[in-house]
Amino acid sequence: MTSYDFTGTLNAVNSFVPPNLQRPRVGIICGSGLSGFAGSLRDSVAVDYKDIPGFAKSTVPGHKSALAFGFMGSGDGVPVVAMLGRFHPYEGHPLSSVVYPVRVMARMGVKHVFITNAAGALNPSLDVGTIVVVQDHIALPNLTGLNPLLGPQWIDPERVYPRFLPLSDAYSRSLRKLVFRAAHALSLPLNTLGEGTYAWVSGPTYETPAEGRFLRAAGADVVGMSTAPEVVVAKEEGMCWC
Repeated sequence: MTSYDFTGTLNAVNSFVPPNLQRPRVGIICGSGLSGFAGSLRDSVAVDYKDIPGFAKSTVPGHKSALAFGFMGSGDGVPVVAMLGRFHPYEGHPLSSVVYPVRVMARMGVKHVFITNAAGALNPSLDVGTIVVVQDHIALPNLTGLNPLLGPQWIDPERVYPRFLPLSDAYSRSLRKLVFRAAHALSLPLNTLGEGTYAWVSGPTYETPAEGRFLRAAGADVVGMSTAPEVVVAKEEGMCWC
């Protein structure tokens, strides 16, 4: 998929959002090993990627290929859509396919997105299993020609897209605070949660020792092969994310 047919996407959204559910307000992109998250949704309905126009298929173990719709929270709950399995450039997907689900979520009405991943630690103070809330990223592929916004400027009758997108406020401070408040409410130990800078590399090879030292010297605390492209496009779509 090399370009977006926004009109077709908007029409397609109406066809695969389960008719018994409200349009989702919150989107969640589940990283490796988190596809079981759908089990925590109430009244959940899963739609296979193959039934969604324009969606690719995830080929990575631990990633399903479905969107899960349902409700979370007390009372009537908040309508949520969860992406069970994402797409990566190292699988051979173009970045337009990698970020396409974020564009679709935006057209469903999603305003807030939580993006998760499995990452490796560069900061020696981080223990295995630590939850790191990303406050900024270093996206070397973005700086070297692999940017999801390369190409013709997106055109949509519903919104104007900037040609040059600022990323100085790349990660929502309010959502990051919300994560820490939720962790406190759940009585999570203080050493299981922290903040840091995420380095995106294209993969599929892991970093050499020299590359790891380079990224750490640049200020990265953790490193992984996803997330940054979706963050860039969520920003372009006017969404709030963490």
